[in-house]
Amino acid sequence: MIQIKRADLADPKQAEAIVELLNEYANHPMGGSEALTEFTCNNLISSLKLRKECAIFLAYDGDNAIGLCNCFEAFSTFACKPLLNIHDLFVVEAYRKQGIARQMMQQAEQLAKDNGCCKLTLEVLSKNEAAQKSYLASGYKPYQLGDEFGSAEFWQKYL
Repeated sequence: MIQIKRADLADPKQAEAIVELLNEYANHPMGGSEALTEFTCNNLISSLKLRKECAIFLAYDGDNAIGLCNCFEAFSTFACKPLLNIHDLFVVEAYRKQGIARQMMQQAEQLAKDNGCCKLTLEVLSKNEAAQKSYLASGYKPYQLGDEFGSAEFWQKYL
């Protein structure tokens, strides 16, 4: 039976599972196909512990961690309320298409409601049709003010 729980960063087994799952995601083509750096592996948990607005959900099959959902609170200035961003969402290949990602997203949604958030946000690659289909089924949609302005895009600049 699959169990979803909020991660305890002080628990060494859960901390190890977070790093391992995130590294598996990073190695996947949708994660960039590049392993986490040694620095990230060694410092991720201690850095996450410093972030009060961080929430991580882990999916388990028995004692095996099989899914990860990293969330971070941000702020909507227009709504003058917090929002919750699902920054990473990953399920081990053998467990996909079983609704595990949806279950973790439901936990994130409940946390957002409990914290008075105005919305949930996430990023998805334009060619990741499987994820887009799942997100649409869960009530997500591309951010758009009006047809004449098009959809919002996620841009970045490395520092």
